[in-house]
Amino acid sequence: MGMLEFDGEPLKWNEIKPYVNYVKKHGIIQFLHNYERLMKRPEDILKWGDEVEYMILRFDHENRKVQLSLRGEDISKVLQEKENSGATNLTSLWRQEYASYMVEGTPGVPYFGNMAQFNVVEANMKLRRKEVQQLLQPDEQIMSLTVFPRLGCFDFTNPTYRIEGPETNPVSRSLFFPDQAISSHPRFPFLTQNIRERRGEKIAINIPIFKDTNTPSPFIEKFNDPEAQRAAKPDHIYMDCMGFGMGNSCLQLTFQACNVDEAKLLYDQLAPICPIMMALSAAAPIYRGYIADIDVRWQVIAQSVDDRTLEERGLEPLKNNERVIRKSRYDSIDSYLEKKSKIFNDIDLEIDEETENTLLEAGIDELLAKHIAHLWIRDPLTLFSKKIELDDEKVSDHFENIQSTNWQSMRFKPPPPGSKIGWRVEFRVCEAQLTDFENAAFVVFVVLLTRVILTYKLDFLMPLSCVDKNMDRAQKNNAVLKEKFYFRRNVITSNTPACCTQLCSSTNDSINCTDDISNGLLTACCEEMSIDTIINGKEDVFPGFISLIRKYLDSVEVGVEARCSIREYLDLISKRASGDYMTAAQWMRHFVTSHPEYKQDSVVSDSIAYDLLVRCDQIEKGEVTCHQLFGMTKHKSEYIAANSDTARS
Repeated sequence: MGMLEFDGEPLKWNEIKPYVNYVKKHGIIQFLHNYERLMKRPEDILKWGDEVEYMILRFDHENRKVQLSLRGEDISKVLQEKENSGATNLTSLWRQEYASYMVEGTPGVPYFGNMAQFNVVEANMKLRRKEVQQLLQPDEQIMSLTVFPRLGCFDFTNPTYRIEGPETNPVSRSLFFPDQAISSHPRFPFLTQNIRERRGEKIAINIPIFKDTNTPSPFIEKFNDPEAQRAAKPDHIYMDCMGFGMGNSCLQLTFQACNVDEAKLLYDQLAPICPIMMALSAAAPIYRGYIADIDVRWQVIAQSVDDRTLEERGLEPLKNNERVIRKSRYDSIDSYLEKKSKIFNDIDLEIDEETENTLLEAGIDELLAKHIAHLWIRDPLTLFSKKIELDDEKVSDHFENIQSTNWQSMRFKPPPPGSKIGWRVEFRVCEAQLTDFENAAFVVFVVLLTRVILTYKLDFLMPLSCVDKNMDRAQKNNAVLKEKFYFRRNVITSNTPACCTQLCSSTNDSINCTDDISNGLLTACCEEMSIDTIINGKEDVFPGFISLIRKYLDSVEVGVEARCSIREYLDLISKRASGDYMTAAQWMRHFVTSHPEYKQDSVVSDSIAYDLLVRCDQIEKGEVTCHQLFGMTKHKSEYIAANSDTARS
């Protein structure tokens, strides 16, 4: 999570306020110095990598209870020893995360464009998991779990910290999440505290509860804390701390583009795909011991870092703040970087006008200037006493201060000053899956989509208002099967090669989403489709991502081992989209509601959560086969044997 270097004392929000404009101004100066150097930079090569966040769980088998082990921070330090010693060619890299029960792992070196790399992703994930497991105690397990089902319930951490009231937790003032579960690095507790203080009140997260037969209606919780009682909504699960969002785990991808233009293109083209992949990867249906009526973590984490004041949320007239801001600083993107048309950039974009003018006068193109000026409506949330006056020509700390705390569905990342790293984009929406096989499948699928986009010059852009609607729908209970999503019928451009045009010929009507079409015609090229149609295709509607990827794979040289892995990954994604396999969220729902101890009241007790997590652990280890999640795939050796002629050739 963002920048972890610090120097000096961390400042509280009231101490940061006098420096807000200074940080913003110098952040832009730093960006411009860096940008001037970057425009002289030679072409980079394609690189990519994944980030998986893990939780450390402690199993008490005798008492049928599972807790989150708060040893993640110590484990991270041990994992980082090789890197800190200057060792090279590492298998993995490790970073400290928000919660002290979490660790984050990435490949030791980036992957390149070689197709054989797709056969390494899962193996590297397994090695990462093994690295952590070797440091755990006999009763602990590492799990790539998006949300711990009893997060915020009594005694959910080991060691246990009793919370008597908000005063027990001076950082977050949470009734449920102990401050001790926040990693000790100053960035994390001070982010937590400063978000709350800037907001002017405690974080308030409300998500709809799943109404079962015996769930009280209305569902209303009683709290001794007046602030919590005011904030909690009927028929909603209430949470009150940044930890309920940033204490969840996810799966992210980072792509290094060849140049800034390719990075902009990937940023734009992947944005409409974000809701689709979020729904497909859904793995978070349980919060604070209750079944929710959502399947993913997105709105939980958005509310968990929402530092907008009452004025900025439109709940009070503007007096002390400059503008009403529609979204939390964690949400979907609000502007494209390549398409100027208002048909596509159809969201009213709040911008810092002074920042935009400074960037335009310096020669930054209009869309990039608006993008950064939109990020600059936010304030810096952390600052250290010895990191205020900096050499703007050599560092980008103030730029990254604001850039790294705008947590959007896609992130556009300039190269750091003095680094060999190129222009990058982050794909940030996927939820962590239970197994390395599933995580690898989602990673490989999205990477292959980027190859399809760049190779065939396809265009997935649609109005951003439609993308926002898709983001809302993607979070709903069983969105994969129950929701329809806006998507482009015709993705062909004038530069698309004939081989791909033929594949898409059934949908290649005369209407295309170009910059000069009217809103009336836009309806004809964007259509509400099922995820099954978007992924697997439907005649006369859309060819489907799977067909496009297979077309691409037929045009490049792929070894048998890699082709086998890719085949299994595509099969998983295809069957999740069609409903043949469940999402992790739907499987968890089914497990809980079918449990003999479940009382049809939406409550996930300690013992139910124990059985669920034991089964998750067994599935990850391969001790049981879960046909509902990913069925029985043909073993690679069988596939290779069946294709021995291909292997010899």
